[in-house]
Amino acid sequence: MDVDGISRDYIQEYIRSNIAPSEGIFKSMERYAKENRIPIIQPEVARFLEVLIKGLRSHRILEVGTAIGYSAIVMARAAGKGCRVVTIEKDADMVQRARDNIDKSDFSSNIEVVRGDALMVINDLSEGFDLVFVDGAKGHYGEMLDSILKLLVPGGTLVCDNVLFRGMVASDSLVKRRKITIVKRMRRFLISITQHPLLETAIVPIGDGVSVSVKEGIRDEKD
Repeated sequence: MDVDGISRDYIQEYIRSNIAPSEGIFKSMERYAKENRIPIIQPEVARFLEVLIKGLRSHRILEVGTAIGYSAIVMARAAGKGCRVVTIEKDADMVQRARDNIDKSDFSSNIEVVRGDALMVINDLSEGFDLVFVDGAKGHYGEMLDSILKLLVPGGTLVCDNVLFRGMVASDSLVKRRKITIVKRMRRFLISITQHPLLETAIVPIGDGVSVSVKEGIRDEKD
């Protein structure tokens, strides 16, 4: 098993051994992603998202970074009947691949793939979201924060993947020269969300690092 996260290999392998093997479209998408070296969320992060979404009863979800549509389908399945998932992707080939995969899933009527630059698309949106999942270009998380918070309902949850970036964010000794800019930007982003007056944030060391932030206020579940 390839282990490429931030925890010790044996810990990740043990965690993954307790997750049921994927079936159907998820299995085929995982195989395609591996064969074509396309990054998708790691199994433990997928499971974490599923539990979080079910526990919070999140029905309106925004995703930044669609890739082949894997995480969008994971989240739609967790959110259940009547959910709405809006997912943003810049790459035209990925958009088409994601739409094809979503059409083969049970959630084609629940997921909308929007092609475009995430920051521009986010600024054009006006609906409120219970949960926002960010898994796009790592160096641009900070640029999107203010716009995302405007779309996140009071009591809503912001989840960001890869925030420890192969451990480089946590340790200068791991930083590769060509990644210095991304690491510096991610560190600034983590300071922003951990010190933001509207957010309560935890950083969870699973996968490549996941941050979970709750926006101040009480969510109206009648919406």
